[in-house]
Amino acid sequence: MYQNNAQKFYRVLDGLERDPQVCRMKQFTQHKGNPTFWHCHNVAVASFRLAQKLGWRIDEVALARGAMLHDFHLYTREKKNMRHLFEHPRLALRNAEQTFTLSGKEKNIIASHMWPLTVFAVPRSKEAVLVTLADKYCAFREMRGHRRVG
Repeated sequence: MYQNNAQKFYRVLDGLERDPQVCRMKQFTQHKGNPTFWHCHNVAVASFRLAQKLGWRIDEVALARGAMLHDFHLYTREKKNMRHLFEHPRLALRNAEQTFTLSGKEKNIIASHMWPLTVFAVPRSKEAVLVTLADKYCAFREMRGHRRVG
């Protein structure tokens, strides 16, 4: 089984979590009032843990950045706004591109994290698949009242 570089992953994640623009996500909530910042943190950690369990060799930098920025849409969703499910990946990507320099893999992670709802934004890397799966897992747990992965 391959073991990814946890120090590298958490160093990148920590750097992003200290960025003032990323910290703005603490102002916005989703999934029963959970701050978007902590949802993104949960998805990043769950994605990395899943890669470790599966023994998948991953790009730690792209995974940390794509996962932490996957919901960088910077608003609180209105409960009855179903368009959010389809539109927020594109808004998150636009905001992330305006704030950071992203690799193609990072862009795909953000754009495709709601697949299969986003029919044409398909995950094209292991990292994008991991974030897509971890996002659903974390959202489900957060809707049930859990705040942190683990």
